[in-house]
Amino acid sequence: MTAAPAGGKWPGKISLLLSDVDGTLVTKQKVVTPRAQAAVKKLAEAGIAFTVTSSRPPRGLAHLIEPLNLQLPIGGFNGGGLMHPDGSVAESLMLAPDAAHEAFRITLKHGLDPWVYTLTEWYVRDLEAPHVAREAFTITFPPHVTTDFEAALNNCGKIVACGDDYDAVRACNAELDQVLAGKASATRSQAYFIDITHPQSNKGTMVETMSRLLGIPTSEIACIGDMANDILMFEKAGLSIAMGNAADEVKSKAKLSTTTNEDDGFAKAVEHYLLGMEN
Repeated sequence: MTAAPAGGKWPGKISLLLSDVDGTLVTKQKVVTPRAQAAVKKLAEAGIAFTVTSSRPPRGLAHLIEPLNLQLPIGGFNGGGLMHPDGSVAESLMLAPDAAHEAFRITLKHGLDPWVYTLTEWYVRDLEAPHVAREAFTITFPPHVTTDFEAALNNCGKIVACGDDYDAVRACNAELDQVLAGKASATRSQAYFIDITHPQSNKGTMVETMSRLLGIPTSEIACIGDMANDILMFEKAGLSIAMGNAADEVKSKAKLSTTTNEDDGFAKAVEHYLLGMEN
């Protein structure tokens, strides 16, 4: 990784910037700052396309479309659920029902709380469980409370295994990796939960998907993020930028770095690396 110097635009051609959302594009209060909005507008003026990818469900990204004037498909479920700006589904990768049921069982075995997402809805066991309220605030719509997950697991885009016992989260992640190898992808986009998705539903695949849809090489795609689930994206894109709030493991996988999401790190990276502006 290279720390941000005082000046200097990235020398390679960039045709698309692909951005993570939480911890990157938005602040801790889930706000897109005026400077970040202006940076996305400047990208368009410079002929550089822009879209977002996140572990959130596609519906949980819809509120970003208007303020950022998004024109391309947005990638929910780490890229496994692509939604056009008009709300229609572009492409989707759903968990196989047997994998979804097994992931649900393993989550419960480790004492974690399972949340189940379809393309448009999400389901929980307890509205008062830890982090449910925060998730509803983040994705901008509430869950359904149920004890019967059968239908949702048979039409599942993502399961979240959530809990504040980080040892249990790590142990659950390890068992998911072992038992569901090739059947599901299990990655952490927050320290307290695991995103369980289709095995090809990851941000590296999102880079390849946008390359295919736009007809550009992956070398012309820049990406920016802050968590472990962004590393696959870093590995596929021509330019990778780590946020200042990223863990050292994530920073070590990126070509460049910027400041934190509380210090307009997204906007500064756009201005500095992609547009050649002075910060």
